[in-house]
Amino acid sequence: MDVLLLRFDAPLMSFGAVVVDQRHPLWRFPGSAMLAGLIGNALGWDHRDTERLQTLQDRLRFAARWDAAPELLTDYQTVDLGQDFLMETGWTTRGRREDRKGGTAATGTHIRYRDHWANGVATVALALDGTGDPSLGNVEQALRYPARPLFIGRKPCLPAAPILVGRRQATGVKDALAREPLASIGPRRRPQRVEALWPLDEGAGVQTEERYDQRDWANNIHRGSRRYAVGLLEVAT
Repeated sequence: MDVLLLRFDAPLMSFGAVVVDQRHPLWRFPGSAMLAGLIGNALGWDHRDTERLQTLQDRLRFAARWDAAPELLTDYQTVDLGQDFLMETGWTTRGRREDRKGGTAATGTHIRYRDHWANGVATVALALDGTGDPSLGNVEQALRYPARPLFIGRKPCLPAAPILVGRRQATGVKDALAREPLASIGPRRRPQRVEALWPLDEGAGVQTEERYDQRDWANNIHRGSRRYAVGLLEVAT
C-alpha cells in the first residue's frame, strides 16, 4: 500500500470534537473531516465542492500518533456585539457584508471556550481506499505545493514546518506509522509511551473508540461516526 506520512508540528493545533453550546472541545487525535478539509484546502477546493470533499472523506484511511506529548490549552474568547461598530452587520474574510438576522444572539456579550493542543508533534500515516479523484499522487503534490496556506484544524493554527514528510510503502497505515522513526523534537517532552490511533481492521488496540468525526459536507454539519482502535505503538528507532 502507498502511504503518505504527514507531520503536524505547530504551537497550537485543533482536532475539533463535537461542539456543545459555547464549549469547543478536542479529539485526542485528528479526525477524518479535519483531514479531508486540510487536503481539500491544499488542492484549492472550497466548501462548495461538497461532492468531492464527501468522496475524499469516505476514502480516507489514516493512523496517528504523538511524537511529542501535547498540553491542553483552553482559549477564553469574548466579544461584545452591542458595541456601535459591531451593530447590525459584519464582514466576511472575502470582504462581503454579512448582516445579522436579529434575535437575542445578535447583541450582547458572546463567550467561547476553545481547546487547543499546545507544543505537541503528531505524525499521521494516510492512504486512500479505492480509486478516483484525487489520487494519492495528487494529494502528495498538493501538500508539497499547496494552493493556499494550510492550517491544522483552525485558521490560527499554522504549522511550524512543512506538513508532508514523504511517501512510504507498507502493509497498512498502522504499519507505516510504526516503521517511521519518531520526529526530532528538541527540548520538548517525549511521551514515555507512544499513543496511537488506527483503523480497526488493522489490528485491535487497548480499546475501541467511536468518534463522531464525519462531516455532511452538503449540509455543513457533523453527522456520523467511525470506530477506531486506540493503543500503544512500538515505533522503529
